[in-house]
Amino acid sequence: MTDVAAVPAKGHPQGLWILFFAELWERFCFYGMRALLAVYVADLFFVKQKEASLVYGAYTALIYATGIFGGAVADRLLGFRRSIVTGGLIMASGCFLLVVRDKDMFLFGLSLLIVGNGLFKPNISSLVGKLYAPGDPRRDAGFTIFYMGINVGALVAPLVCAAVSAAFPKRVPFDQLWPGLENHQDYAIWKAQGFADMPDYRWGFLMAGIGIVLGVVTFHLGRGRLDGQGLPPRGREGMGMPALVVLGCAVLAPLVYLLIANKSVAAYILSGLAVSVAGYLIWYSMQRFAAGDKVGGQRIFALLALLLANTVFWSAFEQAGNSLNFFARDYVHMITLPGTEKKFDFEWFQSVNSIWIIALGPVFAWTWVWLERRRLNPSIPVKFGFGVVCVGLGFGVLMWAMSAVGGQGQVWFWSLVLLYLVHTIGELCISPVGLSMVTKLAPPSMTGLVMGAWFLSISCANFLAGVFSSMAASVDEDKAEAVGGVPMSNYYDSYEFLLWYAVIAGGAFLLIAKPLDKWMHGIK
Repeated sequence: MTDVAAVPAKGHPQGLWILFFAELWERFCFYGMRALLAVYVADLFFVKQKEASLVYGAYTALIYATGIFGGAVADRLLGFRRSIVTGGLIMASGCFLLVVRDKDMFLFGLSLLIVGNGLFKPNISSLVGKLYAPGDPRRDAGFTIFYMGINVGALVAPLVCAAVSAAFPKRVPFDQLWPGLENHQDYAIWKAQGFADMPDYRWGFLMAGIGIVLGVVTFHLGRGRLDGQGLPPRGREGMGMPALVVLGCAVLAPLVYLLIANKSVAAYILSGLAVSVAGYLIWYSMQRFAAGDKVGGQRIFALLALLLANTVFWSAFEQAGNSLNFFARDYVHMITLPGTEKKFDFEWFQSVNSIWIIALGPVFAWTWVWLERRRLNPSIPVKFGFGVVCVGLGFGVLMWAMSAVGGQGQVWFWSLVLLYLVHTIGELCISPVGLSMVTKLAPPSMTGLVMGAWFLSISCANFLAGVFSSMAASVDEDKAEAVGGVPMSNYYDSYEFLLWYAVIAGGAFLLIAKPLDKWMHGIK
């Protein structure tokens, strides 16, 4: 068996479409959770938005951090296929536990989701790269197609999970409603009737669990089209390794539970992991230099710089499921859907980014090819720098909308849609390009580990995003009571910080893009 799957003369490998649909359903699970989680935690457990933001940040950080272990497990023990199936089944178990209305069970369900995602997410992305020969010009287009699968799942999930949650509501007495709902369109009705029928997000979590089960089934049924890729390492073919990995996950899940419950400890561990992985990559690079492999050594240093830019981008972008979700709930004037009397649900904003990606993804893919033919295609470092600048400018759009209403009342609905447009443009410059870049820069023997490092950079970014969101939600008790929750001015100050944080970092990255491109030695 060769290291690279045989591919048809035209089109893409058939296995790409199996991975496309498997990832679609896994992302349905993740983005369904993402749309509901922070608000659910605030409603059910903590009431205070600041605490909910930190829990959400810890969850999303850890769900990406475990990818570093999942990649190593696939490389050394299970192979990509068995890692993906095992991880998917563990994730489904976690989703189903979230339906139980109990804090400890809820946090343990999140722990299983985190552990399972570590086996699933980095390995299905790595498997996409294995379907293409080195230098195959279709690789970038293949990752863009794969990325479209991610966003189809991300588009549908918030709509379905929010609709199911609303279809089976819970009745909340008016005096028990959480702070921050005074601006809600139905607040006067709730006050008059003495109660509110609020969405019960547990049923949305159930739908997310069904989604990941469908992803595992899709992958299993289509495994024959992967042309022999993703099989276990030689000598690891028996069932002993899967049993050992499941046992390891059973031990790891309670530890992850403790990290979610003790977020400061999680911050230290994530920092330690990031330093350790960066240190290992630097050591590996120096070994390459010592062996006379200048190209291999410089590529690793270029990779580290791109990982840093990736961290900055996602720490700003991932306000979407956190502070921007609360902002949409409390401060955005919702439009009425055409031909109906129903207003736009704030959870549906989590689908807007995916709508833009599906609309613009093919345009960007075509544009890169068109520019490449004319030798005008920006280098990967330039694309990264531009993407980071864009995520900062997106917050400028929302700051303008808040200024237009004088920091009072509700902002224009379309201002948040425009923010997601600018953020999506930045994302399309980084994320699909980044996935492909990692599989190109990584030495063949450590593709899974380096892909895990990519997701670890996103993990650190998500933890930072939770901290930034909690900063927006930090407010004196007297002030919070006076405004009915987090004041708009807090959001303005937080987003102004993110604007300059991202624009300055992106600009600095653009300044060093040319030497970084040289260190990549022809990787495009």
